[in-house]
Amino acid sequence: MSESTEEEVEETPQHQVTVGPRMMGATVPVERSKDFRNSTLRLISWMRPERFRLILVLSSAVISVMMSVVGPKILGDATNVIISGIQAPTGIDFPELHRTLLIVVGLYLGSAAMAYFQGFLLAGVIHRTMRRLRSAVENKINRLPLGYIDRTPRGDLLSRVTNDIDNIAQSLAQSLSMLFISLLTVVGVLIMMLTISPLLSLVAVATVPVTLITIKYIAGKSKKRFIAQWSHTGALNGIVEETFAGHSLVKVFGQQQATEDRFEATNQKLFEAAFGAQFISGMIQPAMMLVSNLNYVAIAVIGGLRVASGNLSIGDIQAFIQYSRQFTQPINQLASLANMLQSGIASAERVFEFLDVDEQSPDPVDAQTVVSPKGRVAFEAATFSYSSNKPLITDLSLVAEPGQTIAIVGPTGAGKTTLVNLLMRFYELNGGAITLDGVDIAKMRRDDLRSSMGMVLQDTWLFGGTIRDNIAYGRLDATEEEIVQAAKATHVDHFVRAMPDGYNTILDDEASNLSAGEKQLLTIARAFLAEPTILILDEATSSVDTRTEVLIQHAMAALRSNRTSFVIAHRLSTIRDADIILVMENGSIVEQGNHEELLAAGGAYYNLYNAQFVAAAIDLDAN
Repeated sequence: MSESTEEEVEETPQHQVTVGPRMMGATVPVERSKDFRNSTLRLISWMRPERFRLILVLSSAVISVMMSVVGPKILGDATNVIISGIQAPTGIDFPELHRTLLIVVGLYLGSAAMAYFQGFLLAGVIHRTMRRLRSAVENKINRLPLGYIDRTPRGDLLSRVTNDIDNIAQSLAQSLSMLFISLLTVVGVLIMMLTISPLLSLVAVATVPVTLITIKYIAGKSKKRFIAQWSHTGALNGIVEETFAGHSLVKVFGQQQATEDRFEATNQKLFEAAFGAQFISGMIQPAMMLVSNLNYVAIAVIGGLRVASGNLSIGDIQAFIQYSRQFTQPINQLASLANMLQSGIASAERVFEFLDVDEQSPDPVDAQTVVSPKGRVAFEAATFSYSSNKPLITDLSLVAEPGQTIAIVGPTGAGKTTLVNLLMRFYELNGGAITLDGVDIAKMRRDDLRSSMGMVLQDTWLFGGTIRDNIAYGRLDATEEEIVQAAKATHVDHFVRAMPDGYNTILDDEASNLSAGEKQLLTIARAFLAEPTILILDEATSSVDTRTEVLIQHAMAALRSNRTSFVIAHRLSTIRDADIILVMENGSIVEQGNHEELLAAGGAYYNLYNAQFVAAAIDLDAN
């Protein structure tokens, strides 16, 4: 993060990332959604392009449930055929029995086929919707201002664009199909039960409130323990990650025992919370079985009396018992769906919140262009602040002529990095203007402006791939010869050729097979390959040794021909040959000139120079 944005970041409250239970490999937020209704409607609106497929999904579910709920009734008719045949002198009517059983088998097969078709369609609907949502998030990231990226914790941002979208997909995939089937099954089974016996239907329905109250009571008891479980899980993961990341320091300072004690204490809390959560939540199933069995006993007794009195046939009571089993199962499923849906909608809210973030101002419709940029940069009374009550840069004016090297020095927080961020239009001015060859950069397209610039930061960024690919990232159409020339100019070629695979050496995501200095050299080679009109070097040589630093300075001197360079540096030895040195304090230029002029002036630059070189020598002499 740039030094100039530290104050802004400190003022911004951190997003709180809640750790939740894992479901199907995704992290599920345990918090409830803030606006369930509107968030649900907005999520449904993302499915609008799939509305015809959703109609097919619902139709398939209706057909599947109809076939499923009719089956027990027809199976009861088969039982009646058998009973009637036993009692009749003619015996069992096997052709009728076979026909009835074939109908039942056909219904169940048809129900399974329609359920499969419905699941297939629904999976496509959900994942096509998630694909559109991911694309929207990706496009949103590219339109966000740098300020949002700077002040948002990386873990929270990654969680929104990965875990939260995955959780939406998982929640919808598991809940939508079950929701359709469960609701339709409850309605269908209730209708079939009423056609058989309204009295027995009343007995079956009477257990529903008992079921819901039991589930709510047990779920309420287990919820806080699940929250504690995943809170302690997150803490435990943090301890493990911290210990591995700082393994050497833990050893050096003899903190192994203290770390183990912290781990054991947190592990014990996790054990207690997890045991309580699993035990209490595990009571739901036995409780539901108890209620279901009591309901079964009541239906069997009352149904038996009705059969004995001749009001019901044996086939009807058999069908009704099957229906009673079918009736309680979807009710239990609907109860468990509530938390799952809340989890998915909570994730949807976080994604929608991200999509609603204010974007950077759009490029002007009638954008101006600089056809062949020469590199003359002018700050004209530029004013900028991260917050209205804390001005940072006020009325700053300077001119960088083509081919000049402008060094920017000053204490931390002086506004050095902010200056180049404004030039790149990562941030927009509050007042004044910045021009490139006389054209206001605010009237240019950002891509056109940045295509004429190359930037090397103090924090190196390399991606997983070959060394060749990482250098060629500066200009994708570069030839092999141009890549090698850029590598030689920046003293990369010699250490690359010393590797077994040379330019084909594979780097991992962290480029752990390179030293810090080698990483920095690769990023400099990448910038040089881009052949920019303007070079921006933000502490670009901070990670290289003194000898390599001198070599890079010589290479830069040759490559700065016809290029305007802005160099931010703390080590003043690296910018002695700069054409102009700007000394910044509190967002203002307090001095400017070349190295000799500023030393002779005896001002801020003189004090900085003495602080680095003379004071160090005095301390050594004193010892």
